[in-house]
Amino acid sequence: MRTAITTPQAPVLFIIFNRPEQTKKVFEMIRKAQPKKLYVAADGPRNNGKDDQRCKDTRAVIDLVDWDCEVKTLFREENIGCGLGPKTAIDWFFENEEAGIILEDDCLPSASFFRFCSELLVKYKDNNQIMHIGGSNFQNGYVSDSDYSYYFSYFSHEWGWASWRRAWKNYDYEVSTYPELKKKGYFDKYFSNFIEKKYRLSKIEKTIKAKEVTWWDYQWDYTKLVNSGLSIIPNQNMIKNLGFGEDATHTISANDERQKNEANEIAFPLSHPNFIIRDVKADKRYFNCFFKTTIIRRKILGFLRFPGYSTLG
Repeated sequence: MRTAITTPQAPVLFIIFNRPEQTKKVFEMIRKAQPKKLYVAADGPRNNGKDDQRCKDTRAVIDLVDWDCEVKTLFREENIGCGLGPKTAIDWFFENEEAGIILEDDCLPSASFFRFCSELLVKYKDNNQIMHIGGSNFQNGYVSDSDYSYYFSYFSHEWGWASWRRAWKNYDYEVSTYPELKKKGYFDKYFSNFIEKKYRLSKIEKTIKAKEVTWWDYQWDYTKLVNSGLSIIPNQNMIKNLGFGEDATHTISANDERQKNEANEIAFPLSHPNFIIRDVKADKRYFNCFFKTTIIRRKILGFLRFPGYSTLG
């Protein structure tokens, strides 16, 4: 009788700030996974003095580690913001690890998320085409190809994800090559349609024009784009976002449709495709649904000043 080979649990980077209740919920799922290495990064309190105690309470999560685990911390005294904070935390993580899982304090994973990421980090470690392993699926139950456990996409979902040092080394926080590529027309026929092109490139132009960049994920999406990188998207959604609401920085629309997504378990053993090709059909469907149910709905209801909706995003 053959003994099943168990893939070692990948190291985890846990990015936290000032939400102790949410942080504890996500930590409990990390505790169940029991990674051998846990990195915890926290930005410093904002200068208004309101964050000090909450930041302190949130950082106390490391005192709850009760399994055999090497814990490393990057606790900043000063606040460097929602852009540089996560960016430098991920830099630090991949300075120490070749590969690993990244979770923020509002991204609640299912138990199988950790094994899913760990197995695929090993399987695709030497394949430069694959740059991102996502835990989220926003297809609302639609599965393009049910023969496999996941598909390949040119979208990135950063609500619980994993990657490699070899991929992150290409990260371009300043999106420095965008002006040249736009001028030369590299993006003219790249996207599925004009609306997708307009929406996705608007996030890059927003990054270039911003006086203060308070995001890092648009730049990661751009990095994948200009390196012809692909993401792995599971056929089951494995992340529930706990961060929707008025006190959030980005997920401020409390009635955003995506907050209805629950963290589900994926079946093992995984069924792996024996090819690597982007699922264009799934990508088109995702963007069309996302744009109609989230962006347009949010902007219209935000314009009408419905409670919980915002015109931002």
